Amino acid sequence: QQAKSQYLATLATIPQIEGSLRQTQNALSVLLARPPGALPEMAAGKDRIPRTELAIVADMPAEMLRRRPDVRAAELQLAAQSALIGVSVADLYPSIALLGSLGLSSTSLSGSPRKLDWAIGPSLVWNVFDFGRLSNEVLVQDARFQQLYEQYQATVLQAAREVDDAAVGFVANREQVPLLEDSVKAARRSLDIASKQYREGMAGFERVLDSQRALFNQQERLVNNLGNVAQSLVTLYKAMGGGWQQARSRPLLDDATRETMAERSDWREMLTVPLPPPAAAPPQMTPEKEER
Repeated sequence: QQAKSQYLATLATIPQIEGSLRQTQNALSVLLARPPGALPEMAAGKDRIPRTELAIVADMPAEMLRRRPDVRAAELQLAAQSALIGVSVADLYPSIALLGSLGLSSTSLSGSPRKLDWAIGPSLVWNVFDFGRLSNEVLVQDARFQQLYEQYQATVLQAAREVDDAAVGFVANREQVPLLEDSVKAARRSLDIASKQYREGMAGFERVLDSQRALFNQQERLVNNLGNVAQSLVTLYKAMGGGWQQARSRPLLDDATRETMAERSDWREMLTVPLPPPAAAPPQMTPEKEER
């Protein structure tokens, strides 16, 4: 009965795992703009987990932080505020414009135009009486710039922290893999020894069950750790603002969406413009794959 109980307990975990797998597939389907259901991509590589080398993770330029949307938004806000300071400073000085007019004139209403008239002259505008207000406006814009600068610095530091935390987590999970693999091998050898002793009458079947349970637990820990490695790598991708390889010539829209929009309006060539090249050239990386 003990063996049957262990078998049924193990069997009971399968529906939970299958349900979690289906929910994950549904979540991925939504991200891929597909109806909920099974994904052929997952079925094709269901026995593999993506892997990559530690050296690639350690060789990432800091410039890649600028690809994060929050860092780029803070940087552009800072640049825009810097321009507003220049506008406020320019308001302190007089504005000079050159005005001119050109036309035809006639001596009578019925006559045809016979004379070409033109005039040209400068125009000077200076808000002398608003000088105090304009000076204070410069200070306001400068204070706003300093505020955005502090926010930008905090955003960059937070991004660097998230990247470092993700990299540390990935390395730590990756270093556990060989240790857990050795643990699985040791548990398998223990099961072989227990099975041999049981067949020779030197040990009871309870020891075999204990060895099987220990092997199952170690295998489960190894599989969970491999999943954590892949998950921490995804976290690192997100912390860096995306994967290491960005699309350089991929169209912005798929064919079906582009055709639908073209039927509604005349977009000309704008729907076929490829994505711009990334700001930082990332190192090339193709994740390895290995069986669990």
